[in-house]
Amino acid sequence: MPKYFEELDSVLRALADPTRRAIVERLAKSPAVVSELAAPFEMALPSLMQHLRLLENAGLITSQKQGRVRTVSLRPGALDVLHLWLGEQRTSAERQADRLGMHLIRTPPKEA
Repeated sequence: MPKYFEELDSVLRALADPTRRAIVERLAKSPAVVSELAAPFEMALPSLMQHLRLLENAGLITSQKQGRVRTVSLRPGALDVLHLWLGEQRTSAERQADRLGMHLIRTPPKEA
């Protein structure tokens, strides 16, 4: 079993919840303060903070507190483990189709 499976499991558990996926999607655009992240959700701030803690524990986000304002960011490369695992799941037929597609793109058409 590859060493990254624990990290992968943690990331997949974190992303299993639609609220946490929405937070990650929002943070992919730019960092945000907690109050901004909470705005679209109908939940108490402590509940949102639980979601943020889970995402942070999974290594997906980081947060910084300056004064009374907490800013949350998507951790660079946070989804790499997911990308790696998905890449390993591709079938050989998909790989062959990709190679054929690249060959067809690179090969100029013959004139009839």
